[in-house]
Amino acid sequence: MSKVKIITDSSVQLTEEEIKENDISVVPLTIEIDGNTYVDGVDISREEFVKEMDASKNLPKTSQPSLGTFMEVIDSIPEDYTDILSLNMTVAISGTVNAAKQVSEMTDRNYEAIDTEFTDRGLAFQVLKAAKLAKEGKSVDEIKAAINNVRDHTYLYMGVTSIENILRGGRLSRFAGTLSTLLNLNLVLTLKNNSLDVAKRGRGRKTIEKYMNNVMDEIKSLKNIKAIGISYVDKLDYVNELKEKLQEIVPEVPLLIRVTSPVIATHAGSGAFAIEFYTE
Repeated sequence: MSKVKIITDSSVQLTEEEIKENDISVVPLTIEIDGNTYVDGVDISREEFVKEMDASKNLPKTSQPSLGTFMEVIDSIPEDYTDILSLNMTVAISGTVNAAKQVSEMTDRNYEAIDTEFTDRGLAFQVLKAAKLAKEGKSVDEIKAAINNVRDHTYLYMGVTSIENILRGGRLSRFAGTLSTLLNLNLVLTLKNNSLDVAKRGRGRKTIEKYMNNVMDEIKSLKNIKAIGISYVDKLDYVNELKEKLQEIVPEVPLLIRVTSPVIATHAGSGAFAIEFYTE
């Protein structure tokens, strides 16, 4: 019988209860703020990071986990696990999955790293599905088929109210020439098929609000939405508006609202948020 261990990276949006109840191990990224280095989720919380980021002189730097950090997590997994699956954030944001794949050459365990093509709560949807099936004794192939289905039915929309961080971080470098000269530019980004793309851009917050009204209509029209997440950096005003709308149109769907991870906060910047959901 298979006994599969699920691990992921710290860009994931999971509660402590979800991590514990589902026997998930998290490999942390490293963060540097004005010369001070922190281990994500170990010696700095998400809320603490945002405060440090907002007060910092320079754009924080986030580093993918080292091979040694991955190996420490793998070495701590009991030998009675027949397989280890590492579910990692999209390569569109970080090279973490590439480091995770290199680990396969360093361990004798039955280990495989997967690019989930998502991050944050979108990543969590796959991680939680995988962990649930692992508890049921499903095989690696069965788990991979199930999370591929979750991936293909996951939606992620991000609102960015300040483009400075995302341009400086290079995640939208192909747009830098046309975006950097515009003041008060707001963006709606989508993440799909390992591609972070601009869905809408315009001056002022109304650009995002109008687009999100369409997203609310989309959610209302979809059948069998399993879960919704809203992750944000540091401002709850509009997030609370979205929460009220969601509780009105899909009150039965589980909704998680939390501060996002340092890697997302760094690139998205102050005021950013994302809404993520999936269907079956």
